[in-house]
Amino acid sequence: MNRDVRDVAVPQQSSTDGVHAERLYGWGMTSPSVADVADPTAVEQLAELVTGAGPRGVIARGLGRSYGDPAQNGGGRVVRTTSLNKILNIDIEHGIVTAQAGVSLHQLMGTMLPLGWFVPVTPGTRYVTVGGAIGADIHGKNHHSAGSFCQHVLSMDLLGADGQIRTLTPDTEPELFWATAGGMGLTGIVTQATIAFKKVETARIKADIWRAPDLDGVLAELAATDDKYPYTVAWIDCLSTGRNLGRSVLTCGDFAKLDELPAKVRKDPRKFAPLSLGKVPPVPVSGLLNKMTGRAFNEMWFRKAPVRKEGVIQGVGAFFHPLDGIMEWNRVYGPAGFLQWQFVIPFGTEDTLRQIVERISAHGAPAALTVLKRFGEGSPGYLSFPTKGWTLALDFPTNTPGLAQLLDDMDEKVLEAGGRLYLAKDSRMRPELLAEMYPRLEAFRKLRAEIDPHQVFMSDQARRLHL
Repeated sequence: MNRDVRDVAVPQQSSTDGVHAERLYGWGMTSPSVADVADPTAVEQLAELVTGAGPRGVIARGLGRSYGDPAQNGGGRVVRTTSLNKILNIDIEHGIVTAQAGVSLHQLMGTMLPLGWFVPVTPGTRYVTVGGAIGADIHGKNHHSAGSFCQHVLSMDLLGADGQIRTLTPDTEPELFWATAGGMGLTGIVTQATIAFKKVETARIKADIWRAPDLDGVLAELAATDDKYPYTVAWIDCLSTGRNLGRSVLTCGDFAKLDELPAKVRKDPRKFAPLSLGKVPPVPVSGLLNKMTGRAFNEMWFRKAPVRKEGVIQGVGAFFHPLDGIMEWNRVYGPAGFLQWQFVIPFGTEDTLRQIVERISAHGAPAALTVLKRFGEGSPGYLSFPTKGWTLALDFPTNTPGLAQLLDDMDEKVLEAGGRLYLAKDSRMRPELLAEMYPRLEAFRKLRAEIDPHQVFMSDQARRLHL
C-alpha cells in the first residue's frame, strides 16, 4: 500500500527570501566563515542558485550538525536545504520512503515510528537531514549489523554543476552514487532520496547496561556482543588511570517486542515522544570543562551506571540520542568551542587503541563525551568513513593546553595502524594525511573533475584538505 503524503507534510520551516550574508559555524562552534546563504523553498530554485554561484562556488547545508567546516563556504554561496522538507511518498507495506533532502531524521521518526518503521541508521543525533546523512554516509550503533546509511538508500536525485538533476542508484550509476555517499556534498546537491526502513513492533528499546572495569574488559565485552545485539556502544573513561584505565559502561540492545513492554506502555507502543530537558543558555566563558571537572564527571557517570542490569526499557531518544534532549548543548563549551576527534583502526591493532587512551589520560585532555563502537565491513563509498575495526569518538574543548600537538601525534598513530579520521567530525586534520587514510581519494578527485571541472561545489573543508 502506497501512501502519498504530499498534502500532509510537516509545515515548512521559515526561510528568508533572497540571498543574505550569514556567519556560519559547525556544531563545534570553531572556524566561522561568512557566506551568502540561500534558503530555497522549491527544488526548482536550486539550478539558478548553483549555476549562478560565482567564483567561490556553492555547498549545501542542512541542520549544521557536522562538527567542523564541511557545510561552510567562506566568501561563496551556501544553500540551506531545511525548507525542502517534504516527505513525498511512503510505501507502508514495505517501509520505503521518498523524502526531500531537507527532511530530518527526527521528522522521519515522528512519521514512521507510529507506522511500525524506523530509520535504518541513526547517529547520536536525530537532527540530521537526509541530504546530510548521505553526504556524510552516517553510521550508528548498528554498523556491525546494518552498515552505514547509504547502504539503505535505494535511489537519490542529485543536482549537478550544470543545474541538471540525475537519478542515481547503486546499479544504474554506481560510481557517482558511491562518490556522493560520504562525498561531503562535493558531487552536487541531493534533492531527494528513497530509503528502505527497518520494521519494528514498538518505539522502545530493550537494553542491557553494564560496567567494564578497564580497557581490556570493554574490548572483550564489545567483541562478544556482535552476534547478540544489533545496537551496541560503550562510553569509555579516557581520564582514568592505572588499573581503571579505559573503564567503561556498555549499552547494548534492540527494539522491544510488544509483549516485552510494561502494560501501561502497550496501550500506545509506537508513540514517539522524546523528552526535552530544556536549553543551555549562552555560556560567556570557556573552560568549564577542564581536567578536574572532566575527571569528576567521568567518576560520577561510571558510578551511577549499574554493575549489570538487563532488560531496561528505554525510549528512542534516551537510547539513541540522549544529548538531543538538551537543546544547544554545545554551548556548554563556551565561546572557544570544541572539536570532535573520531578515528577508526582495524581489528588487530588494539595496542594502538591502548596507546591512544593512555596518551589522552596522561595528558589530562578533558574528554567526557567519549564513545567506543565496533564497525563491520565498509560501504563502497569513495570517502565513506566506516571500515572494519574499532572507532573511538572524543570531544575536546579547543582551549585544552597542548591539544593541537596531542592530536597531531595521535593522527600519526591512527595512520600507522591503517586507520582514518571522520571527515564529518574533522576541523583540523593535516591535508597530507588524507590520501593515505582514504585510498580512493584520487579516484574521487578524478570523478569530481569530470563531473564538476570548475569546482562549482566547494566548501571550507574542501579547500583546507584539497579534496
